[in-house]
Amino acid sequence: MIEGQDAISQAPLLTYGMIGGGKGAFIGDVHRKAIGMDGKARLVAGCFSRSYENTLATGEAWGVDTSRLYETYQEMLRAEALRGDKIDFVVIVTPNNTHFPAATLALENGIQVVCDKPLTTTLRDAEELGRLAKRNDNFFCVTYAYSGYPIIKHMRDMVKNGELGEIRFVNGEYPQDWLATLLEKTGQKQAAWRTDPKLAGASNCVGDIGSHIEHMVAYVTGLEIQSLLARLDHFGEGRPLDDNASILLDYRGGAKGIYWSSQIAVGHDNGLRIRIYGTKAGLEWAQESPNYLKVSYVDKPSEFISRGRDKMSARAQALSRIPSGHPEGYFEAFANIYNTYLTALGKRRAGQELSGDDLDFPTIGDGVRGVRFIEKCVESSQKGAVWVEF
Repeated sequence: MIEGQDAISQAPLLTYGMIGGGKGAFIGDVHRKAIGMDGKARLVAGCFSRSYENTLATGEAWGVDTSRLYETYQEMLRAEALRGDKIDFVVIVTPNNTHFPAATLALENGIQVVCDKPLTTTLRDAEELGRLAKRNDNFFCVTYAYSGYPIIKHMRDMVKNGELGEIRFVNGEYPQDWLATLLEKTGQKQAAWRTDPKLAGASNCVGDIGSHIEHMVAYVTGLEIQSLLARLDHFGEGRPLDDNASILLDYRGGAKGIYWSSQIAVGHDNGLRIRIYGTKAGLEWAQESPNYLKVSYVDKPSEFISRGRDKMSARAQALSRIPSGHPEGYFEAFANIYNTYLTALGKRRAGQELSGDDLDFPTIGDGVRGVRFIEKCVESSQKGAVWVEF
């Protein structure tokens, strides 16, 4: 038997708007379904596409009143800010180059922000957003969704409790094969914008998936990067941005690490995997089998922890939704991020005190650090794959 979601505080019903995520877009639909899973917020406004026809069609599909469907995100944010029933938060799921201007305008209009990663295309913009969010006391969430898996919470608590001893080495990898061919030349929209520096920023592979490794390692271990050496590869002919990356890391305190992210690794779908090795024990977790964790010990046999069957930490248990043998995956992890964020937003609106668990969602600080990681990898690679200070 599992405790499940009863352990999570219930937040008042909130309302939100969305920028991007129109019909045909992948990630916007994921956000909407993840938010809807716990019934804590309702979609009431949107500018889902640069095509107003797409916005209208998407709004109709999700039951959004036509009067709150907008042709531009600027119009939407300014109009919503003036309403007596303005949206409580906005979700930004556009290509990377729009994150900064859209989030800035939302902050300036007193609207809470949830933004897809990476936070911005430059560190300068990310730090400016961080200052603006702090100045406006904004609850700003960056959706590094993989940290929402219950077993990731359990791993973090094992590290915090000293069960691994002193962390010595970390290995993170994230191989995919979706850009093994020049997909961007076929008219596939996501491939086209992710490989375009004007829309994606200075990096494709590290910015898209390498940043997930950075966040997962930081979240689980608490390790801080001191310096790194990165080689960013461009295997696609004529491709201006990286599609494969190898990164060496030194952490403060002496631990070492290796990250590999790839979009040309034929045979791999979405292979995010984290391995953490300490003086007492090691952990291994794979995103494609997210309900299981391998724990290896120096002085006793290895074991496998099964989400739903085996006892986990209180936080992990609270986010586990269904019994063992019923796989929980990507949507549930995404929903856990939103459930936590919306609970915190609702409690703050009601003037209630927030606990540490209430604030256990990826913040703008995580987003800023992620953009710093991307820029440092690009800097190292451009200098000939040399060590750079973080």
